[in-house]
Amino acid sequence: MPLPAARAGRAAATTDVIAELEWRGLLHQATSENLRQRLLGASHTAYVGFDPTASSLTVGNYVPMVLLAHWQRAGHRPIVLTGGGTGLIGDPSGKSAERQLLTRDEVRANVASQRKIFERVLDLSPASGAAMVDNADWLEKLGYIEVLRDVGKHFSVNQMIVRDSVASRLNEREQGISYTEFSYMILQAYDFLHLYRSHGCSVQMGGADQWGNIVSGIDLIRRCEQGDAFGITNPLVTKSDGGKFGKTEKGAIWLTADRTSPYRFHQYWLNTADADVSRFLRWFTFLGRDEVESLERSAVERPQERSAQRALADHLTTIFHGETERARAEATGRALFTGDLRSLDPAQLSDVSADLAGGEVAAAELGTLAVVDAVVRAGLAASKREARDFAAQGSLAVNGEKCAADRVLSREDLLATASGGAVLLRRGKKQWGVLRLVGG
Repeated sequence: MPLPAARAGRAAATTDVIAELEWRGLLHQATSENLRQRLLGASHTAYVGFDPTASSLTVGNYVPMVLLAHWQRAGHRPIVLTGGGTGLIGDPSGKSAERQLLTRDEVRANVASQRKIFERVLDLSPASGAAMVDNADWLEKLGYIEVLRDVGKHFSVNQMIVRDSVASRLNEREQGISYTEFSYMILQAYDFLHLYRSHGCSVQMGGADQWGNIVSGIDLIRRCEQGDAFGITNPLVTKSDGGKFGKTEKGAIWLTADRTSPYRFHQYWLNTADADVSRFLRWFTFLGRDEVESLERSAVERPQERSAQRALADHLTTIFHGETERARAEATGRALFTGDLRSLDPAQLSDVSADLAGGEVAAAELGTLAVVDAVVRAGLAASKREARDFAAQGSLAVNGEKCAADRVLSREDLLATASGGAVLLRRGKKQWGVLRLVGG
C-alpha cells in the first residue's frame, strides 16, 4: 500500500531526505529498506513528539527538531506534536525512576512556552503546511473503557515488558514502574494512529530510544486501519570523552535565553572537543556538505584555529538567539580572552562571572584587601605564598590588567554587573576567578 500523501496544496516536488540524513549520520534506523523510494515524488507527513516537562527544551531535544527541519526542507510536511496529554503521564524511556507528575496548568504553560523554540527551527506559518498539535486535544476526550476496548486489546503485555524502557525498570526492585508509566506506549501509539487518520501522517521520527514506541504505533495503524506507516530514528547523542551531552558543571544547556544565556550557549559549542566537532557540524547545523567537509579538513589540518568549533557555535547561537545576540556572545568571549573587560556592559559581565568559581568581597574590604589574599579567596592559588610567586612571574591580573603582589583592591576595581558588582581575577592566560560584591 502506498504512503498516504500529505494534504493538497503543497508542492509535490521533493528531494531525497533519506540521503541527506545518511551523509549527516542522522539516520540510525528505518522500519523499511524501501522507505527512500516510497518518499520520492510526492510530499508526505511525519511527526515528532516532544515532552512538555519544562518551559524550555535542552540541546538534547534538538536532534529530533533537526530531523523535522530536514524533512520540511526536502519538501515534506512536518508536524510538531506537543504532549499536553502524555505529559501528564511521563515517558519512562531513559528514566531510572518515576517522573514527578505535573499539573494540567503546568503542562499547558510549558506547551505554550515551547512553541517559540520550534519556530526557530521550523517554518510553522499557515502557508507552509506544517502543523503544531497538542495530544491533549484528543487524549483527554478518550474514555478509559474506550481505550481498553479499542486500543489496549491490540497490545501484548508479553511484548510490552521486554521493551527497553520497561524492562530496565522492572529489573529495579527499588523503583519498578507504575501502571501509569507502563501505559505510556499505548498513548503514544494512539497518537500515531490519530495523526494517521486526521492528518495523513504516516511517518514518526525520534531518538533511537523511541524505537519501541514507534513500532507500537506502526503496528496499531496496521491493525486498526490496515495501513502502512513507518519510523525513522536518529542516533542518541554522545560525547567522545564519555561525558553526558548537553550538560556542564552549571547544569543543562537550554534552548532559551532565560535558562541559558546566549554567551554560555555560544561557549558550550565553542568548547566542543576536536573529536566531536565533525559529527556535531553534520548533526546540528544546516550548513551544506561542501562547507561542512571544508571545516572538517580545517579541524584536522589547523586544529589550533578552531574554525570548525567557531562555525558550529555561531550557527547554532544565531538559530536560537539571533544575529545580534550571537555578536554579543562573541564579543563577550573575545573580551575575556583579551582582558578588555571594561568594554562589557553589566549583562555581559554577569554572563562571564556566572560561569566562574570564586568567593565574595564586602564593600568595606575594598581599599584594604591585598590581591594575594583575593587570589586565594577566588580559588586561583592555594596560599598567599603561591599567589606571590604567581605575581612575581607576572601571572596575576585584576580585571584583565596585570598586577604586582603588593596591589590592593579598591572601589575602582569593582565592575558593575546586573546583580551588583564583581572583581574578576586571572592567573596565567586562561584561569579566571571572581569575587562577588556583598553588602552593597
